[in-house]
Amino acid sequence: MLHLKIFKAETAEEVGRLAADQFQEVVCAKPACVLGLATGSTPVPLYRELIDRERAGLIDFSRVRSVNLDEYKGLAPDHPQSYRRFMQENLFDHISIRPENTYVPDGLTTDVAAMCGAYERTIEDLGGVDLQLLGLGHDGHIGFNEPCDHFPSWTHEVTLTESTRRANARFFASEAEVPAAAYTMGIGTVMAARSVLMIVTGADKADILRKAFFGPVTPWVPASILQFHPDVTLICDRAAWDGAALGGER
Repeated sequence: MLHLKIFKAETAEEVGRLAADQFQEVVCAKPACVLGLATGSTPVPLYRELIDRERAGLIDFSRVRSVNLDEYKGLAPDHPQSYRRFMQENLFDHISIRPENTYVPDGLTTDVAAMCGAYERTIEDLGGVDLQLLGLGHDGHIGFNEPCDHFPSWTHEVTLTESTRRANARFFASEAEVPAAAYTMGIGTVMAARSVLMIVTGADKADILRKAFFGPVTPWVPASILQFHPDVTLICDRAAWDGAALGGER
C-alpha cells in the first residue's frame, strides 16, 4: 500500500524550501534526531536553506546526528569529489552540527565487510534514522542501489552502472575519473528509516518518477520499494510533476 504525501513546487529553489520545512519540523520536535543525508545537485538548495534558517535562529543543529547514504570507493575524505567533502562544503561547515556526530562511509576502507557492518551498527546505536533524504537516479536508484535482480538489504559495496557513472561525470574532469564502485546504505537500511523524504527536479526525471511510485514494485526500479514504506513524502518541481502526470497535489 502506498503511503505517499506529494508536494509540488514551481522551481528547484522552492523544492529546497519545502524540504527544509520537513527538516525543521523533525529537528524542532526532536533536537537530537538522526538525519539521513544525500548528495548530488538536487539537495543543494535544501542545504542552502537549512544554513540560512539556522543563521536566522529557526533551527538548531547542535545536537543533531547525521548519517550519509553513500561514498565513492577509493576517494579520500578530502578528495574534491568525495561525498564527505561535499557535505562539509555544502552543509556541515556552515551549521552547528558537531563533526563527531556526522557519519559518512569510509571510501578508503581496506576491510569492506567490517566497515559496512560497523556503519550499520552505528545507525542502530544512534537509534535509527528519523528522516531519510533521498534523490532519484535516472534508472531509479536510491543511494547507490542500482537496478538488479534483488533489493540489497544493508550497507554494501556496489559496482556502478555505466548510466550512473555517465550521470555523475559532470562532477569530474571526465567520465573515466568517476569511480567504478561505491559504498551505500542498502534498501533495508533506507526502509528502516521512520520517515523518508524524496526530492526530485527536472523533466528528465519524470518517467522514472512515475515508474517508481505508480508502477510495479521491482528491484529493477529500486525506488519502487518505497511504495511499501509507511511514511514517504515526495517533493518535486513542476517539470518533473507535469512530465510524470502525477495526481494528488497538495
